[in-house]
Amino acid sequence: MAVLVDTLTARPRHPEKAHRPDSAVLRKPDWIRVKAPVSRGYTETQRIVKENGLHTVCEEAGCPNIGECWEKKHATFMIMGDTCTRACAFCNVKTGLPGALDAQEPAHVAEAVAKLGLNHVVITSVDRDDLDDGGAAHFAAVIRAIRAATPQTTIEVLTPDFLRKDGAAEIVVAARPDVFNHNLETVPSKYLTVRPGARYFASVRLLQQVKELDPAMFTKSGIMVGLGEERNEVLALMDDLRAADVDFLTIGQYLQPTRKHHEVKRFVPPDEFKAYETIAYAKGFLMVSASPLTRSSHHAGDDFARLKAARASRTD
Repeated sequence: MAVLVDTLTARPRHPEKAHRPDSAVLRKPDWIRVKAPVSRGYTETQRIVKENGLHTVCEEAGCPNIGECWEKKHATFMIMGDTCTRACAFCNVKTGLPGALDAQEPAHVAEAVAKLGLNHVVITSVDRDDLDDGGAAHFAAVIRAIRAATPQTTIEVLTPDFLRKDGAAEIVVAARPDVFNHNLETVPSKYLTVRPGARYFASVRLLQQVKELDPAMFTKSGIMVGLGEERNEVLALMDDLRAADVDFLTIGQYLQPTRKHHEVKRFVPPDEFKAYETIAYAKGFLMVSASPLTRSSHHAGDDFARLKAARASRTD
C-alpha cells in the first residue's frame, strides 16, 4: 500500500488527507491480485521514462497493471508535472501547488514515444486549475509533437474536466487526437465525497461537446466501482454517457491507495462486472471493458483497434 510521504522530497504527498482518520482496509480477494513487476521490459520502459524526465500515471496513481503494461513497453504519460491542484479522495497523485509548465515536455514525450516504438499512446495529466485554459494548449502541443515524430502512432488523451475553462475542449479537439477520454470516475451521488472538485454533469457535457465539435472522434469514459454506489446508479450513468454519444466505457474495481483515502466499500466479483458489460453493450456502446483490473489505459492500443472495427461493422 502506498505511503503519504513522497520519499524523493520528504514532503507530504497528500497534505489535505494527513489529518483524516484512518479507514478500514479490506483484504483483497484472489481475483484482484497481481504479480510484482520484475521483467526486463519493465526495467527498460522505466529507464526510458526516467531518462526523458517524464511522469507516468502508472507510477503516480499506483496502477496494479504497471508490470504487465511496462513489460510490453506500454506507458501512459502524465504531462504538466506530478502535482495536482485537486484532492480527490480516491487518487494517489500528489496534491499541492504545481510548478510552471515545461516548454520542452512535448518534445520529450515525443522522443520517449519514438524510443518505445509505440503504435498507440495515452496522454493524461494532473488537474491544472491554476492555468487559464486548464492545460489544453499543452495537451495540443504534445499531440502535435508526437504527430511530427511518429506520424503512425495513434493518440489517446485522458483529460481533466477543464471546469470553468471556456474554449479548452475546442483547443484539444482541434489537435485531432484519435480518442478523447474523460473519466466520470463514479456515480453523481458520490461526487461530494469522492470527487469534490468536479461536477458530474459538467463532465458529461464535456464528452458531449467533443462529439459536437467532431462527430467522428472516438470518445471514452470510465468509472470505478466498490465506492458504495448502487447498481441502478451505474445503469443510470450508462444512460447519461449514451445520451452524450460516448463510444467506449470502462469499469474497474476501486483500490484504496492508503488508509487516508476513501475506503473500499466492497470488492465487486467478476460475474457482476460481466453483467455490467452485457448491459452496457445492450445500451449501445461500441466498446466496453469491465473487470476488476480494468483501467482507462489498460490494453488501450488493442482496444482502439477493436473500437475502429466495431464502428466499421455498424456502418457496413
